[in-house]
Amino acid sequence: MSEWTVYLSGEIHSDWRQRIVEACEGLDIRFLSPVTDHDLSDDCGAMILGEEQEAFWRDHKSAKINAIRGRNQIARADVVVVRFGDKYKQWNAAFDAGYAAALGKALITLHDATLTHALKEVDAAALAWAQTPEQVAAILRYVVTGRAPG
Repeated sequence: MSEWTVYLSGEIHSDWRQRIVEACEGLDIRFLSPVTDHDLSDDCGAMILGEEQEAFWRDHKSAKINAIRGRNQIARADVVVVRFGDKYKQWNAAFDAGYAAALGKALITLHDATLTHALKEVDAAALAWAQTPEQVAAILRYVVTGRAPG
């Protein structure tokens, strides 16, 4: 396989994506991700299609527009990495993991051990569970090159 495509889904409040990208420098990997600007992601529906009076419909517009990007990129990915942080409940990340699993994508979950019980069904669908971005990068380096870590 020449170029690998990896979709980085989930938590947007830390530098985990950048750490993976930097640790995979030199590998033939193209990284994709959702819009990681929280305000833009939340407000894109109202910005593009007009404001709503009810929060449900405002969120609904943005969620659907963001899904156009997310579903397309998950479908194109060879590997999907889903990061769950401890600060927010990332239902969208869980949805991405389920969607990737339903498409038969190679799924790697990334989260602390404190979330193991809450994510047991998601982890059951994953091919690997990592606790650090560096572990994810090591997995990617191994599967892309076929060489032993280190």
